[in-house]
Amino acid sequence: MIDRDGYRPNVGIILTNAEDQVFWARRCRCDGWQFPQGGIQRKESVEEALFRELYEEVGLGSAQVEIRGRTRGWLHYDLPRAYQRPSGPRRFRGQKQVWFLLRFTGSEADVRLDRSASPEFDAWRWVEYWSPIDAIVAFKRKVYESALTELAPLLKR
Repeated sequence: MIDRDGYRPNVGIILTNAEDQVFWARRCRCDGWQFPQGGIQRKESVEEALFRELYEEVGLGSAQVEIRGRTRGWLHYDLPRAYQRPSGPRRFRGQKQVWFLLRFTGSEADVRLDRSASPEFDAWRWVEYWSPIDAIVAFKRKVYESALTELAPLLKR
């Protein structure tokens, strides 16, 4: 599902622990680390997509998290041509995302990266809240900075 401007609707997930560190995951078959994220399916609300993606990628359900907040609107990034699929839609530009800030209330044993047939991640760790801005691939950096900045006031402090 691509909108008329060429963006695929998506949810981004910033999962925090009791120390306000964030869940940072390594993508399978590469050395890139990122926050969990994923596409919104047709007729699916952003909240439904959030919980589906959280379960598929991290193995967590609504009982193990608390929603602290979400971005007011969509944040966009353009995917460089080198990362685009040659067979994909011509008008595809990138992702538009609603970002959620979640507080992890479960046990670390609840985290399961193998819930889907094609796991997205093969490792994870907790990192300091602002460190992903410097570590994420360059084309996502502005979106990460915007999401983290907008949602930071919702941390427990």
